[in-house]
Amino acid sequence: MKCLAVCQDELVIRILAKALATTLDIEFLVEDRLLARRLQDAAVEVHIGDQRKVDTYLRADVGPGTCLLVQDTGRRSPRRTVEAIRDAGGTLVYLLDVGHPLSAKQQEERTRVLEVRRLALSDLLRGALGAELDRSMTRARVQQYQRYLADADRVLILLHNDPDPDAMGSGLALRNLLHRTKTTAIIGAFQGVTRPENLRMANLLDIDVKPLNRQSLNGFDRIATVDVQPHYFGGLLNKVDLVIDHHPERGGYAAAFKDIRPDYGSTCTILTEHLRAVDVNISERTATAMLYAIKSDTLFLSRQTNVPDLDAFRFLYPLANATLVTKMEGSETTIERLHCLAEAARCGEVSGVLYTTHLGDVAREDLIAYLADFLLQVEEIEWSVVSGVVHGELVVSVRNLGDSRHAGEFVKQGFGDIGSAGGHRAMAKAIAPLARVREKFGSTDPADIGSAIHALAAQFLS
Repeated sequence: MKCLAVCQDELVIRILAKALATTLDIEFLVEDRLLARRLQDAAVEVHIGDQRKVDTYLRADVGPGTCLLVQDTGRRSPRRTVEAIRDAGGTLVYLLDVGHPLSAKQQEERTRVLEVRRLALSDLLRGALGAELDRSMTRARVQQYQRYLADADRVLILLHNDPDPDAMGSGLALRNLLHRTKTTAIIGAFQGVTRPENLRMANLLDIDVKPLNRQSLNGFDRIATVDVQPHYFGGLLNKVDLVIDHHPERGGYAAAFKDIRPDYGSTCTILTEHLRAVDVNISERTATAMLYAIKSDTLFLSRQTNVPDLDAFRFLYPLANATLVTKMEGSETTIERLHCLAEAARCGEVSGVLYTTHLGDVAREDLIAYLADFLLQVEEIEWSVVSGVVHGELVVSVRNLGDSRHAGEFVKQGFGDIGSAGGHRAMAKAIAPLARVREKFGSTDPADIGSAIHALAAQFLS
C-alpha cells in the first residue's frame, strides 16, 4: 500500500522511512527544499510542495487507497492540510502525534470537526498502523455496500444448499450489518437445513431459512451470497450485488461488491471484522451463531485457523450465550452417523497416516464430510479421504491436520478433469457425475472406486 507522510521533522521522517519501508510503499511530502535534498541523498522518496494546496497531492498521485499521515505539530491547525487531501481524493487520513501537547480546543477540532483518527508515533512503530489501515479499508468497503443496498425494499441473503453454522451465522450477521429485519432481508436457500446439529442450531436461535426456487429470485431487489459464491448455483446467478466468502475465489459471475478471503477459517470471521469496523451492536443471538460457526468451521480452532479467527473468537465469546453453544454441540452423534461410521470402518484402507473409505450410496452429502472430520480423531491418522455416491454423483471429502501437502491440490489433480474440485490446505471436496467416474476409473463398483481413490491419495502423499 502506498503511504504519503506529510512531515517537516527530519528526525521523524528518517525514523518512519526506516520503520515502515518493509511494510509500506512510503513517500514523504516536505516544504523545505534543503531538507528534501538531504533526504533524497539518503535515498528517501520525497515530494516538495505546499501541504495546504490540492495540486500538491494531485502531483503526488494521491487516491482513495493511499494512506496519509499528517504530522500534527500542535503549532498550527492541520485543517487546511486535511481539506486539501480530501479535495484531492484522499480518504485514509491520520494525524501523527509525536508528543506535542494539545489544548482541549485543539483536541476537539481534530477529533470531531476534522473527523480524523490520531496515531501516536510509538503506536505506529509497534505496528498499530497496519491494523488501523486494515480496519479503515474494511470500514470503507462495508459503508459502500451498506449505501448500495440501503434503497432496496427486499434483500435476499442467499446461502448454499443444506446450510451449515457458518452460512446461517453469516446470514444473521449480514442482516445485522444492513440494519434490516427478517421481512426486509430474507435468509434463504434452495435446499433447507437437514443435519441434526444444524437443525438444532436453527431451532435454538430461531433462524428461519426460507425455501427458494428459481422463480422466487425475481421477488428481490438485491441479492447477496454469504459463505458461497454464485458459481455454486450452476449459472443460475450470473450477477449478484454482494459476495462474502472464505472459500477459494471462483469466476464466472459479476458482483458489485465482494470480500473473499480464502486464508480465513470462517466466513463469520470476515463478518465479525465488518461488524467491528462500523461499530454495529451485535445481539446475543447473532454473536452465539457466529461463535458456534467459527468453532464448527475450524474444528474448535484447530483447522485452517489464523490470527483473525482467534481475534473474532475472543471478541464474540463474551457477547455469546455459552450455554446455547454447548447445547448445539451436543447433537453430533446420531444412529444414521453410527451406521455410516461402521461402513467406513468395514471398507476402509490404511497406508501410513492415510485412511480412505468409500461408503457407496449415501443419503446426504453431509454424512461424508462428517466422517472425514471424525476420522482425524484417530491417533494414527493425519489424512482422511471419504467418498460416497449422493444422487448419482461421486462426492469426495478430504481432511488433514495442516500437512505440508495441500488437500485442495489433491482433489484438483485427482478429480478436476471429471468434475468440480477445490478447497483449502486442510480441507477440500470434489464432486463428479458417475458417468465421468466410470470413464476415468473404468468402473462404478464401490470396491473399485474405493481402491482407485486410495491409490490416488497414496500416490499424492508418497
